[in-house]
Amino acid sequence: MIPSKTALILIEYQNDFTTLGGVMHEAVKTCMEQTNMLENTSNALINARQKGVKIIYAPITFSEDYREINSNIYGALKNVLQAKAFRKNSWGGEITDHLKPEANDIIVEGKRGLDAFYSTNLDFILRQLDIRHVAICGFLTNCCVESTVRTAYEKGYDVYTLNDCCATTGYEEQHIALTKDLPLFSHVVNHQKWLNSLD
Repeated sequence: MIPSKTALILIEYQNDFTTLGGVMHEAVKTCMEQTNMLENTSNALINARQKGVKIIYAPITFSEDYREINSNIYGALKNVLQAKAFRKNSWGGEITDHLKPEANDIIVEGKRGLDAFYSTNLDFILRQLDIRHVAICGFLTNCCVESTVRTAYEKGYDVYTLNDCCATTGYEEQHIALTKDLPLFSHVVNHQKWLNSLD
């Protein structure tokens, strides 16, 4: 892979997931610890930047009253609504201090659902930058990460899922996503193997 044609996409590394006191932290805490995902992501991020990989953050945010989504929503977004998670301009909605963006990084705006492509200009950004390869990591492995990976695959990108830089709500969900589902749409590798593949 050529670093200048590669992007690292970080999904929802926000305090409500990553940090003690975040309203959804307890749900993912055990899986985060099992995978050591924050430290692994930090290592991937630092080394990818040094190699010239484009760093792209894809946070999810909503207005204080969640007017962007239907009050009768179900499934994953219902959990967000009930928890009052990822509110714009709130501590919980901020990207964790552990992985703060730098000046040359890109923060995708407008993510309101699971797939980082669907309600954003992510595809436009990647094509403008002539990106051919994407490595995807973050939360939740079997939800937003998987949704984004599937779309990236359909759009013709060379897709990598960084299996030690993802977390979800339990071991079974994590294991099935990484061993059964995500290999259908991506190369599932650890972050060090991915870094080593960059020229």
